Amino acid sequence: MTTADLAPRRLAPEVAAFPLAIGCWAIGGPTVNAGSPIGWGAIDDDRALEGLRTAVSLGANFFDTADVFGHGHSERLLGRLLTEVDRESVFIASKAGWVRGSAPHPYAGPRLRHQFEQSMENLGLEYLDVYFLHTLDFGKDDVHLHTVINQMQALRENGYIKAIGMRGPHPLASDRHDVADIRSSRFAKIFRLLRPDVLWTRFNPLSPPPDVEGEDLFSFTARHGVSLLLTEPLAQGLLTGKYDPDRPPVFGAGDHRRHKRWFTNPALSLITEGLQPLRERFGHSGRDLTRVALRYSLQQADHTAVVVGFSEPAQIKQNVDCLGEPLTAEELAFVDIVYGNLRRKLQCAGEYLVEVPA
Repeated sequence: MTTADLAPRRLAPEVAAFPLAIGCWAIGGPTVNAGSPIGWGAIDDDRALEGLRTAVSLGANFFDTADVFGHGHSERLLGRLLTEVDRESVFIASKAGWVRGSAPHPYAGPRLRHQFEQSMENLGLEYLDVYFLHTLDFGKDDVHLHTVINQMQALRENGYIKAIGMRGPHPLASDRHDVADIRSSRFAKIFRLLRPDVLWTRFNPLSPPPDVEGEDLFSFTARHGVSLLLTEPLAQGLLTGKYDPDRPPVFGAGDHRRHKRWFTNPALSLITEGLQPLRERFGHSGRDLTRVALRYSLQQADHTAVVVGFSEPAQIKQNVDCLGEPLTAEELAFVDIVYGNLRRKLQCAGEYLVEVPA
């Protein structure tokens, strides 16, 4: 695994991250927020910690969490790892914007600052490398927007965070506006006011490609000198072929997947059928499909890193091992066609659902 494109990606002036970042949503475990399941399945904390250690041993150095992931549980698990490693050897990102607590809105008044302080306590840190706004919902008429911008910029100016992060545009996001052009122009307005260093967005072949005022997000961010963090490149495991359409998975309370039609039929059948051309060309194993999906996202642009979640150490090892050889230009074009066909079939079948925090 010595290919040049696995050199660190510069996500911010002081953040040089291994291209495969470690997502810590799943290790937060089952979670309910505002009455909705937003977590994952039950997690073994010791196995999760071993997975974090495995990631460090394999060269990963960027870890992405959020206050709402297990309502602090993910941050506290990551904090256990941070007692074992040199703080300067890793980059830590967290997010705020979903947890309302006793405030009228997650961004109201001092709420963001309170959540930041709680995240610092959970992680055992004195500063964050990147702090993300988890949603772009700032209340009616964006009443909390300017307060949040001032708070984020003050955190950066005072050295509590090294970089400001912002959620990128996404048509499946639960905080979306209904009209695409309004959504795009609103995002651009917030972007110019906040002046973020890093954007994160969900990006995988099942999701419509994001754009900003008619410009694709990769070009937009490159033109503004902003880096991009791509989440869910494996579509929560759907692109690895791990789910059997004849035996759809059953998810417990607190797991956001239990309400997504992607994990039921006919979506699973459409996905299985749609991945067949990739199996025939690249191999039939889950590892083969994982490599294609990760490489597809990783090779979209040089100013990006890809965030992959896990619940077991073996998943970390497989994901890193899959990065060995890049896809050729011809292979990328083939994969793009296959994924595009799959996306259109899902869209026609009405299998797109609103996304939850990632």
